[in-house]
Amino acid sequence: MMREEKIFYFDYYKEEENTKKLLDLVKDFCDRKGIKDIVIASTRGLTARLAMERFPSDKYNVVIVTHVCWFRGYKQEFDENLRGELEKKGYKVLTAAHAMSGIGRAVSSKFGGITPGSIIASTLRLFCEGMKVAVEIACMAADAGYIPIDRDVVAIAGTGRGADTAILITPKTSRNFFDIKIKEIIAKPVYKE
Repeated sequence: MMREEKIFYFDYYKEEENTKKLLDLVKDFCDRKGIKDIVIASTRGLTARLAMERFPSDKYNVVIVTHVCWFRGYKQEFDENLRGELEKKGYKVLTAAHAMSGIGRAVSSKFGGITPGSIIASTLRLFCEGMKVAVEIACMAADAGYIPIDRDVVAIAGTGRGADTAILITPKTSRNFFDIKIKEIIAKPVYKE
């Protein structure tokens, strides 16, 4: 059996411009495929705010994954007022250790060398930064018990600010990382030389 699907390619490093379009594409994709679980990376809150407009919490299980605290030298980049608003409306907001770095980065920083998580992250970045983040946040949301591990979800991420990457993925917890299945690429940026 063979089927044809579209992959949308965005201009590289224009994520904020691409975010609304990507979220609209994902909404259409989820509605066509019956996907109700969506995991979204949002560092400061722009992508989360735009997602809230498209994915009502009474119809979708939306998990917003932030950076870990102290990622850029201050406690939390994500807008705390928006976090409260999201949670009040029934969205889940997750702040946790990044699945591909965490304690491995501490070992590498102190003693040198490369960690398995770094190798996995670098391999996924061959597709784009958003691919690495999309897989990572799906794993983190599964670890937290916020999404199912027995059915497909959509994971949305980006290269810098905003979103430019979306995948259909069957997530697993970090201890079962190699059982994750990336089923479809919905969108990603195009690298230009």
